[in-house]
Amino acid sequence: MAMMVLALLVMVGWTLCHGSRLALGQFGWNFLVHSDWDPVRGDFGALPFIFGTFVSSFVGLLIALPLSLATAIYLTELSPGWVRQPAITMIEMLAAIPSVVFGVWGMYELVPWLQNGPYPLLVKYLGFLPIFQGPMSGRCMLSAAIIIAIMILPIITSISREVFRAVPDSQREAAFALGATRWEVTRLAVLRYSIRGIFGAAMLGLGRALGETMAVTMVIGNSDKISASLLAPGNTLASKMANEYAETPAGGFHLSALFELGLLVLLVTLVTNILARVLIGAMGAHNTAGTGAP
Repeated sequence: MAMMVLALLVMVGWTLCHGSRLALGQFGWNFLVHSDWDPVRGDFGALPFIFGTFVSSFVGLLIALPLSLATAIYLTELSPGWVRQPAITMIEMLAAIPSVVFGVWGMYELVPWLQNGPYPLLVKYLGFLPIFQGPMSGRCMLSAAIIIAIMILPIITSISREVFRAVPDSQREAAFALGATRWEVTRLAVLRYSIRGIFGAAMLGLGRALGETMAVTMVIGNSDKISASLLAPGNTLASKMANEYAETPAGGFHLSALFELGLLVLLVTLVTNILARVLIGAMGAHNTAGTGAP
């Protein structure tokens, strides 16, 4: 029964490889570096969508990681008991909300608010930076990154809490014995000891962000152009598939190119999650060795 999970993964990978064989044979490695997407001429390239996927995911991670770490530190090290459990429950509920619900909320509430409030301020005070230049659009790369940050925040928070809880109490007691304050104990004994586990938690959150589809599709603007500005619309691998798959006729290079986009998403997500698991496992082994456990 356990091997069926691996078999399912292999079947998914085989289906994507089989469906993308026409595009793989026609475009080869040029598919990754070509920026045109023209179904009429049969010319396909994934570069704008690879760019959009990584930019929106990394910006979302930069937003979510400090908030997640601050929440995890507070719940693990500082919060009283009557606050801790209700807060943990709310975080778990946030993780259970379907992505399409975040997309609808983002499209009708978050995007108009950002377009009328924070975005004009960014252009006014930080417009000298290339990432905030050009025409401003509410449905843009930054809106997608904010939605992604909200969605991965509970994942990173939950894993970071487990990493902090795995820090031996002897580390904290030694720091207190040397006269450290509560914040110094957290900074020196907990955060420094947990750095690899924190990185693994961030990588797991990034793995979720890279494959996010519906919420991103509804707020990113769905443009096939590469722009240096975060306020410009864009596209990701997953959102491009969601937009065009239902309207693509069976067979032909167009459908095969969409299958290849799916194969790219699968490979990138697998590599990211495997790397995260290895880092978290190394953190656990390091903690066990540090406590002298067999």
